[in-house]
Amino acid sequence: MNPVDGIVGPATWGALLGGGGSTGGGGGSDTLSQSQAASMLSGAGITWSSSGNCSDRNSSSCTSFDGIRRTTVNGAITLKHAVGGCALNITGGTETGHASGTYSHGTGYKLDFAMSGCLTDYIHGTFTHSGTRGDGADLWTAPSGNIYANEGSHWDVTFLN
Repeated sequence: MNPVDGIVGPATWGALLGGGGSTGGGGGSDTLSQSQAASMLSGAGITWSSSGNCSDRNSSSCTSFDGIRRTTVNGAITLKHAVGGCALNITGGTETGHASGTYSHGTGYKLDFAMSGCLTDYIHGTFTHSGTRGDGADLWTAPSGNIYANEGSHWDVTFLN
């Protein structure tokens, strides 16, 4: 069996764009620049948008990836591969304006994804409903431990692994 499939996966993207850093795994503190993360996400077919049409981390109307964890980007790419032809559009990243905390947008653990029927169907059909968050968001947990919160207008995803 030939292990070469011609597909550049998250680990390879990380090695190519990260300048020899960690590719995720145990390197949870390994963060990426805006351009590194954007290249990885774009290469996987993931789009992003912002109300301000910008990527400035210091503006809440932007969608920024500056300082995002490599593991978070790898998680988004894994999600994209899992949902196949379903479009994934990121509407929130590391920019200011999100709730703070250890596992927050600002610390690079979270991404917001635009609502779509195929993404919601995938989450509901694949992951375990795990309760309701204090703000009323329905929670779904993947076997990896990643948490998907339905915030009504978007999916708020915490990439722990």
